[in-house]
Amino acid sequence: MEHFDKEFCLEVWGPMACFTRPEFKVERVSYDVITPSAVRAIFEAIFWKPAFRWQVTKIEVLNDIKWTSVRRNEVGTVAGKTPIFIEEKRQQKNTLMLRDVHYRIWAKLVFIPIRKRPKKSDLLNCEERQDENPGKYNAMFERRAQKGQCFTQPYLGTRECCASFRLVNQEIEKLDAPISESRDLGIMLYDMDFESAPNNPPAMFYRAKMENGVIIVPPKDSEEILK
Repeated sequence: MEHFDKEFCLEVWGPMACFTRPEFKVERVSYDVITPSAVRAIFEAIFWKPAFRWQVTKIEVLNDIKWTSVRRNEVGTVAGKTPIFIEEKRQQKNTLMLRDVHYRIWAKLVFIPIRKRPKKSDLLNCEERQDENPGKYNAMFERRAQKGQCFTQPYLGTRECCASFRLVNQEIEKLDAPISESRDLGIMLYDMDFESAPNNPPAMFYRAKMENGVIIVPPKDSEEILK
């Protein structure tokens, strides 16, 4: 099997979030909702192997879109061999962030052929390669997500915005409806294309539209993806 048929669903939430628009260089401004790349990073924080990648399929917005502005002091230089004198390099910058966010995010696992996997996959021995199958990885992700386990702390756009999460049991839970708002979100960052250029990946974009709180995310190889 090349694709996993099962879609997984997570609820994620947090007091603050910032999904930075790349067109704003100096001061950070967030997109209106979570981006597919941020969703993918949350799933990877819980479970990732070189044998597969996460394909985001759907985003549901459960809380109204609310904004807050944060102004803070930052250092306007990169640390190096010479000391940094904060008083000389201090800059005040403003960040336009989202607050009180709550999403339901959907994704599935897609197998990566061995010849296209990252070099980390070379560490896999022959026995592990032969043992790769959808059921094994499905069970491993479900077990970790149910226990709240993660390799790294999931975050909402920036690492300072920690995310709480839980696995949604689609078979027995009655899911709350997303917000009733619809809007054209414009051109949004989809993800970085690490497969074509691992060292200097180009950005991919897509036209995001929210219909009654639901955003359908196209596949990576879809014609809707702009490179």
